[in-house]
Amino acid sequence: MLRDLADDGPELQAILDALDDPACRTIIQELEEPMTASELADETDIPLSTLYRKIDLLTDASLLNELTEIREDGHHTSRYRVAVESVNITLDDDREFDVTIERPPQSTDERLEQLWSEVRKET
Repeated sequence: MLRDLADDGPELQAILDALDDPACRTIIQELEEPMTASELADETDIPLSTLYRKIDLLTDASLLNELTEIREDGHHTSRYRVAVESVNITLDDDREFDVTIERPPQSTDERLEQLWSEVRKET
């Protein structure tokens, strides 16, 4: 069973795959504040093409959020941030895996950025 305190959440396997990947763990460790893919590549020494694949793994697992920085010149920038405070995997009474994801509270600005990111993906 998977419980996400914010929404329905990802599949257990997506979470395990992302957390099993050393590059994904490095990305999570470096993201103390939102960064662009280029900034992350510089900080982690992960090639940009590889970094984008790892970002996809992390976002599919709902461990990373993509935020859109809206600019007046019309060229928007994506920034990434860690989307969880903790991931807990336990066995329940039926010996099935129970995953609970705790997310940090979002500010109004962060909710707006996330909404804009989702709208942008749809267009």
